[in-house]
Amino acid sequence: MTESCWFLYLIRCRNGTLYAGISTDVARRFAEHQAGAPKGARYLRGKGPLLLEFQAVAGNRSSATKLELWVKNLSRTVKEDVVAGRLDLHELFAAAQAREKLQ
Repeated sequence: MTESCWFLYLIRCRNGTLYAGISTDVARRFAEHQAGAPKGARYLRGKGPLLLEFQAVAGNRSSATKLELWVKNLSRTVKEDVVAGRLDLHELFAAAQAREKLQ
């Protein structure tokens, strides 16, 4: 059985907030979010127009879930730097994991 390749994505809402999610098909998932109910995320309903700002390979589902949770806990400033390309998401995550192992 082959593992699907998962992606992390960031969507910007009308109010400027960034929503993080994971999917094996970002274009399909983004279309679901834009369409709203029943398959779109409840958080994004009524917050359009939505803009897909960022996506990155996240590995298997387990790795993607861990990355998503970590990104959701980042500050807005760091997320904005990732979206703008000033920070590398994978380097930040690897450094955070390395620090965690040292503790």
